[in-house]
Amino acid sequence: MRNNHMNTQSVETMRHSAAHLMAAAIHRLFPEAKFGVGPAIEFGFYYDIDIGRPVTAEDLKAVSKEMKKMISQNPHFEREEMGIDEAIALFDKMGQTYKVELLKDIKEKGTTSLSEEEQQDIADVNEVSLYKTGDFVDLCRGPHVEKASDIGAWKLTKFSGAYWRGNEANAQMQRIYGVCFATQEELDKHLTMLEEAEKRDHRKLGQALDLFMFDEEVGAGLPLWLPNGARLRNEVMNFAFQTYLQNGYEPVCTPHIAHSSLWSHSGHLDFYSDGMYGPLTIDEEEYRIKPMNCPFHVKMYQGTKRSYRDLPIRWTEMGTVYRYERSGTLHGLTRVRGFTQDDAHIICTPEQLKEEVKKALEITKYVLSTFGFTDYEVNLSVRDPEHLDHFIGEDANWEQAESTLKEVLEQTGFDRYAYDVGGAVFYGPKIDIKVSDSIGRKWQLSTIQFDFNLPERFGMTYVGQDGKEHTPFMIHRAILGSLERFIGVLIEHYAGAFPTWLAPVQVGIIPVADRHNDFCFKLRDEFAAAGIRTDVDDATESVGKKIRSAELKKIPFMVVVGDKEAGGEALTIRIRGEAEQQSLDKAAFIERVSKEIEERL
Repeated sequence: MRNNHMNTQSVETMRHSAAHLMAAAIHRLFPEAKFGVGPAIEFGFYYDIDIGRPVTAEDLKAVSKEMKKMISQNPHFEREEMGIDEAIALFDKMGQTYKVELLKDIKEKGTTSLSEEEQQDIADVNEVSLYKTGDFVDLCRGPHVEKASDIGAWKLTKFSGAYWRGNEANAQMQRIYGVCFATQEELDKHLTMLEEAEKRDHRKLGQALDLFMFDEEVGAGLPLWLPNGARLRNEVMNFAFQTYLQNGYEPVCTPHIAHSSLWSHSGHLDFYSDGMYGPLTIDEEEYRIKPMNCPFHVKMYQGTKRSYRDLPIRWTEMGTVYRYERSGTLHGLTRVRGFTQDDAHIICTPEQLKEEVKKALEITKYVLSTFGFTDYEVNLSVRDPEHLDHFIGEDANWEQAESTLKEVLEQTGFDRYAYDVGGAVFYGPKIDIKVSDSIGRKWQLSTIQFDFNLPERFGMTYVGQDGKEHTPFMIHRAILGSLERFIGVLIEHYAGAFPTWLAPVQVGIIPVADRHNDFCFKLRDEFAAAGIRTDVDDATESVGKKIRSAELKKIPFMVVVGDKEAGGEALTIRIRGEAEQQSLDKAAFIERVSKEIEERL
C-alpha cells in the first residue's frame, strides 16, 4: 500500500511540475503573459493564462517545443518562502494581477475563499512558497520534482477559453491542458483512450441522436430533453424507482421551493448559500429554490411522533434540485444547474443499522450491474482521529457507523476499498462508489452518507422500547446520483449504442417505397401494443440512405419492408452490428425483441 501511495504521489508531483514547466515555457515565449492557476488534475494538468488574445494550435506547438528545450537544459525547481505582504509586492511588481488578487483574497478572507485548484498554489494565510524554474518565478505550495527531466512522459492536448476563477463576470483567460504519466507506455495508452473518449463525447452524441439540447434563452446548465432523450431518461428513472419500491422504500414528493427559515434551520444558508438560488419574495416572505431534498424528508419525519416500531423508514424521491455552478465548470449533462436525484433517506435505530447499510449496498450493486457497470472502485471516508473537533456528533455514533460501513463492505463483495482517513464530511462517514466504463474511465456515481447534523439540528427522535426518546441514525443514499450526470456517463459508456431495453427507438421500420407505408404504420402499431418503441422512416429517400440513417441513430433492430414483407411473408431484419440480414416471422420477431426488453439486454 505504501509503495502505491508513493507512486501516486510522485505522479501527481510530476503533473504539478509539468504545469509549472509549461508556465515557464509560456513566459519565455510571451514575456507579458499573466498567469492564473495551474493545478495537477486527474491524468494531467492545466494552466490558465492571459496573453491578450486567444491561444492557437500553433501556440500549442510552440509551447510544447519550448518545454522540450527547457527539459534538455534541465533546470531545477528551487523553493523559497516569504510573507504574504512581501509576495503581494513581488507579484504586483511583476504585473501578475491574477496572482495578486489571489494573495489579497486569502489575506482578507483566508484560504477557505479559494477553490480546490487555487489551493494548490497557496497553503497558508501568513506565509507562501514560491518556486523558481530558470528565470520564471511562480506562486506555488509544491511539492515539485527536483529537476525538469524528472517530470516523466507528457503531452499538451488542447486549449479552451476559461473565465478567471470560473466566474463569467470575470476576464476570459485561455486554459492549456496536458496529460502526464510516469512512463511513455502509460501515456500512449491514455492517448488511445482519449481518442476513443472523443468519439463517445455525450454532448456530440446527444445532438446526433436527438437526445437533449441547451438553449441560451432558457439558461446555461438547464438541459431540455427531446423525445428520444426523454424516453431514455424515463426508462432509467422508472427502473431505478421501481427497484427501490420493490425493496421496501416508500415514495415521497416534495416542493421545489421552501421558506428561507427551513434552509436556515438546516444550515444551508450558513454553509451552502453560494450554491443556492434566490431569494424569492412571496407574500413578503423569503423563499429559496431547493438545492437538496433532505430537509423536506426530515420535516415529514417530524410530522408524526415516531416509535421504534415505525423504523426503519426508507423514503425515496426522484427530486429535482437546483444548484449554482460556475459557468466555467458546466459540461453537458455531467455538470448542470438543474438536475434530478434518485434521493433516498433511511432512518433507523442503532440495532437496524448493519442490515440497512447491507441492503443499500446490495441494491446499489444490482442497479449498477443492470446498467452494465460491474467494475467498481470504492472509497470509505472516516474521521481523522487527530482532528476530532472538525466533526460533529457523538463519538459512539461515529465509531458504530464507521465500523458498520467497513464490515458491510467486506461482506457484500466490495472488500477492495480505499480507506480515506480524514475524508469524511463534517457530519458523517460515507461510502463513495466509482464505476469503470467500457474504456476504463472512472466515474463517481453512488453514495451512502451518514448524517449526524440534521437529526441534531432538527431534534429528530423516536420512542425506544425503554419508553425514552432517542436520536435515530439517518443515512443519505443515492445510487444514480444525478440522473442527468448518470445518463451522460451512460451515453459515453455505450457510445450511444444502448442495449435494446434502454434504446429510445428499439425498432426502426424502413419502407422500400411509398406503397409500403400503410403496412409499415400498421406494423408500428402492433409493435407498440407489444411495448416496443418503434419508428417508421417514411422519408422520400432511397432504402440505402434510410438504413444508413438508422445505423447512425444506433437503432438496435431494423425491419425493411418491400412487396414480399407487405404481402405477408417473413420480415427482413437487420441487427445493429451484424452484416447479415435475417428473416423472421412477425410473432417470432416480437418475441425476440420483447425478451431482450424484459431481460434488460
